Amino acid sequence: MNLDRSPDSGSALAGMGVAEILPADDPVLRDAELDLAALATHWAAYDRRRPMTAEQMRGADARAQRLGISGDRLMEQAGAAVAVAARALMRTADRGEGVILVLCGPGNNGGDGLVAARRLAAEGHRVVVALVGPGTRPSATDAARNWDRLASLPVERMHAPTARDVRILMSGVERAAIVVDALLGTGVSGALREPIRTCVQLTVAAGATAVPILSVDTPTVVDLTSGTPSDPVIRADVTVTFHRPKEGLRTRRGRLLAGRVLVAPIGIPVEADRQ
Repeated sequence: MNLDRSPDSGSALAGMGVAEILPADDPVLRDAELDLAALATHWAAYDRRRPMTAEQMRGADARAQRLGISGDRLMEQAGAAVAVAARALMRTADRGEGVILVLCGPGNNGGDGLVAARRLAAEGHRVVVALVGPGTRPSATDAARNWDRLASLPVERMHAPTARDVRILMSGVERAAIVVDALLGTGVSGALREPIRTCVQLTVAAGATAVPILSVDTPTVVDLTSGTPSDPVIRADVTVTFHRPKEGLRTRRGRLLAGRVLVAPIGIPVEADRQ
């Protein structure tokens, strides 16, 4: 399948043969006054790209790395996009005070959250990061590297290996500025296992108390191909997905659970879309 851009589906700069400006380097995104509407407008060209499935995204990611773009670099851009979206969500929801709680799973989805946490902390925000799962470090190599990078920053890192630990960690979550859901990406179906299950349930409860929820790539867990949700599943206010829109987030159930979807560039070249 050929997923080449249509003429209006990339950024104007990319369309003219000029390298696109990615989130970590984009001066427009440094504006503290940026809200969700302005951010959506800024990334609108990416939302107009042809949607792709989870399998197609995995393939594009793998081909980008074979073209010399490292997984660490892609994760840095994804996390930078999440950090910008978190700031915009806090501004839009008038949640400038309070702790940003970043819930991270052991894989690359969690790694994106860890990059966002680092960037938000470097900007002076109060950030608490929770690694949810049995391992004391993320299992994905790039995610583990970003876990270690937090050690030199004023970020409170916590480990929640059991459902009981999750309940202790999330006591008082209703006072958080926002919750960033970076628990799991696509590829999970059916009932969730502990401690992720309890973490999702408590995140849903936080959302019911008007705490804004920002999901990374997909709400935990909405399948990015079919839109089928896990049990339980997070209902996000905003979802930041990457490179292209996802088929699953455009289904009826996917749209309901993802909230406002932003499509951010992360540096995957058009050549990597070709199969």
